[in-house]
Formats: sequence, C-alpha cells, structure tokens
Amino acid sequence: MPETAAPNSPSAQGHSQSAANTAPNAVSGAVDSPNTVSAETDIDAIRQEGLTGRQLRMARRVAQKNGLAVTSDFDAVRQLRQQGIDPFQRANVLELVTPNDGQTNAASGQMRAATAKVPAHQARVQLPQTVQRKQSLPSTQLGPGENPAERRASEISRIQRDIARRRRRNIMSLLGRLAMFVLLPTIAASFYFYTIATPMYGTKSEFIIQQADNQGSGGLGSLFQGTGLATQTDSTTVQSYMTSREAFLRLDEDYGFVEHFSDPNIDAIQRLDEGATRETAYAMFQDHVQIGLDPTEGILKMEVIAADPVKSQEFSEALIAYAEEQVDQLTQRVREDQMSGARTNYELARQNREAALAELVAIQQETEQGPVGAEQAALQQRITSLQVELDQEQLNLAGFANVSRPNEAQVRATENSIEQIENQIALLRSQMSSGGSLITNDARLRVAEENYAFEVVNVQTAQATLSTAEIEANRQVRYLSVSVAPIAPDEPTYPRAFENTFLAFLIFSGIYLMISLTASILREQVSS
Repeated sequence: MPETAAPNSPSAQGHSQSAANTAPNAVSGAVDSPNTVSAETDIDAIRQEGLTGRQLRMARRVAQKNGLAVTSDFDAVRQLRQQGIDPFQRANVLELVTPNDGQTNAASGQMRAATAKVPAHQARVQLPQTVQRKQSLPSTQLGPGENPAERRASEISRIQRDIARRRRRNIMSLLGRLAMFVLLPTIAASFYFYTIATPMYGTKSEFIIQQADNQGSGGLGSLFQGTGLATQTDSTTVQSYMTSREAFLRLDEDYGFVEHFSDPNIDAIQRLDEGATRETAYAMFQDHVQIGLDPTEGILKMEVIAADPVKSQEFSEALIAYAEEQVDQLTQRVREDQMSGARTNYELARQNREAALAELVAIQQETEQGPVGAEQAALQQRITSLQVELDQEQLNLAGFANVSRPNEAQVRATENSIEQIENQIALLRSQMSSGGSLITNDARLRVAEENYAFEVVNVQTAQATLSTAEIEANRQVRYLSVSVAPIAPDEPTYPRAFENTFLAFLIFSGIYLMISLTASILREQVSS
C-alpha cells in the first residue's frame, strides 16, 4: 500500500512551496490567513482518504493523550501528523489501553516474543489501507488562483438555487392538489347550480297564535298576557305538528306532494325517485317545508319550497289550515271538560228543584191546606175568640149569683152557653193536637217548602257556576292570526348559485385542510 506523506516531510513541503510559487498574487478582499487556508487544505485531503469512524475516534483519543487542542477528528489527524505521530501505529494504540499490573508483564513478554518471530523486513506496522469512496459532495480542493470566498459564495448560490427549485416544485405540487381536490369540485358544483338545477319557488308566510283577552285575571299571569311567552308552548306544539308525519300525509293525500316532486322535469338530485319510500318522501318534505319560531314574539315563520309557484302557495295555505285546526283542538278538551261538569251540575239541580216542588204541591193537595201556619193561626184565633166569650159568659153567671132572686131561665141559658163554648174550644184544640191534625200537616209542608227553597238555591248556584265556566272556556280559546299571507313569487328563489358555489368552495377547502393537517401530523409522528 502506498504510504501517505506526512505534512512536515520534505516532499510535502516542496509541494506546498511549488504551489505557492505558481499561485498568483492574493486577490484583494481575501480575509483568510495562509495558515488557515493550509489547514483547510490538509483537512480536505484527510477527508478524501476515506478514514473510518473508528480510526477517527482513535485519532481524537491519541490527540487528547498528547494534550493537543483539536476542533474535529480530522483536525486531530492533521495535528498528530504535524507532530510526527502516527495515530494509527500499533504502539500508539496500545498506549491507550491501561491494563492491570498483573497483565502488564505478560503482555510485554508476548509482544517481545511476537516481535522476535517476525522477520526484520516485516516488523514495521502497516497503516490501515484507505478506501476510495465515490465523491458525492463537491470537492474542497482549491484550484490555482481560486479564492475561498468566491468558492463559498458559489456554493451558497448553488444551494439557494436548489432551495428555490424545490420550493417551486412544492408550490406546483400544492397547486395541483388544490386544483384536484378543491377547484374541480367547486367548478362542478357551480356548473350544477348555474346550469342543471331546477328553479324552485319559496312562498313565505308568518302567523301567530293568540289567546282571548282575560280582563278579570290578575297576579303573575297577567304580566305575560298579550306577550309571546303566553302562547310559546302552543306555538311550539303547532310548529312540531306542521313538520310531523301526520301533516305530511294529509298534505300528500289532499294536494299530491309526492306526485309534484316526482315530476320528471325536476333534475335528478332534487327529484323524488319513483317508488321512493315514505321515509324518503318525508325527509324531502322536511327539507322543503321550513318553519321557524321567534321565541320573543311567538311568531311562526314558514317557507314552503316547490317547483311551481302555484303549488308552493297551495301547500302553504293547506298547512296554515291544518295549523288552525290544531290550534282549535289545543283547548277544546279543557273547555269541554269545564262546560260538561257545569252543565251536569246545573241539570241535576234543576231536576232536584222540580222534584221538591212536586212534593210540596202533592202535600198541599193531600192536606187541603194553604201555606204553612195559616190554618193553625186561624184555629188559634177562633179558640182565642171563644175563650173571650167563655170568660164573658162566666162573668154573667157570676153576676146572676150575686142577685138574691135570679132569673132561672137566664141562669140556665148562660150555663148552656158556657158549656157549648167549652165544647167548641175542646173540639178546636183536639183538631190541632190529633195524629192527622193540622200540626202534622204543617210540619210536612214546612219540610217540603224548605227542600224546595234549598233546591232553588242550588239551581241558582249551578247557573252561576255554568256562567263562570262559559267565561273561563271563552278565555281558553286560541286562534291563529295570519300576519303575512302566503303569496307565490314570480321569480325563482332557489338555487342561489353564487352563495351555494362559495359555500361549496369553503366546504371543500376545509375538508382538504383537515386531511392535509391530519396527514402531516401522522407523517411527523411516524418519522419521529
């Protein structure tokens, strides 16, 4: 193997002197010193020798052992060679190893024995043979008259051009991906919206659900009277009903919703396929009937979309009619319950009053008496009159007794009159106290009259309750008031080509950006 000349050898010095003599004068503006240029040239030459990593590490260790300040492994080889030390000589390598005391003598004896066996012409240690590698980097050797600053500037310019070329290539690749995944789908969507899509007409209407005025209500309930909060629940219920399957089936049965959207003149994307299921048709119904609720005012805003403006208006009017029926049914059961209970109580009170009156008349007919207490008062009055006559006759009889010679005929007449009056008084009193007497009849009449008076009061109360129930039922009434009537437009409302195209561009851009970020993150995770 050819030996590499040391940097301090005469041949190397002669070569450097000849190169220095043949080199032109220094170019104005160079800042590197000759020693720096020489060191860089030597390091470049060492790099071209193709030393292995193990040899370079060994050279750095030998340089550290000899106390040299080196900046790299190649600089360590250079400085060792300037000091006349071969970093790859076996003796220098063995000096790096520090064996134990017991092994030192044995190792030295083995080395002497091995040296004695080797012939004299083979005792010299050979350096590792250099490997010639294919140069993949630009040469660092300076040609005659070449300035290191200009060389570095040319290398930097070449690197910048390479970076600019890669940047242009990446930009073109990015533009290609954007054109493929963003621009082309956006152009296709724009072509559909501007050329293929069937014009659709949207009929808008607004209506509100109102409650009858409650003039007599008070408290917290009156604070929300007349506001949207009072009927917000009813508005939500009507909104749910108008977008329900029941409303869809009624609209299809009455006005042919499915048949209209199955028209072959409608484009394939917006057309309802022949033989489509009910769920598919209902999904299209939900897309073309849009109802919004303003919670502050309670206003329902509806838009019905159809391929024909007349049909759009017809569908809107039909849905509003269905909503009115639903509003009427919201409080119908409550009103019927209130009125039915009040009417039942009133009819029962009337029947009881009629029964009590019939019983009173029957007792009066049976006893042949007038009002309660009238007969008894008349008998009592007669008894009182007879009692007065009796007292008068008794006084007359006592007057006859004071006469010495009374008239016998007058005395007997007075006595007979007193006896008759007493009998009459006894008869009247017996009529008042007998079992079927006037007192019993009066008691029956009094009970019947009291029952009749009680039932009359019940009828009056039931009638007042019925009137109150009617008032409350009227207050529970809800009715639908249309503030904006549905009128068919004379120009297509949909599709909104520009807005839809811009929205498609944003959607495709967002999808591309999300996929790109995800791919970049995954690539970074895999490569790390």
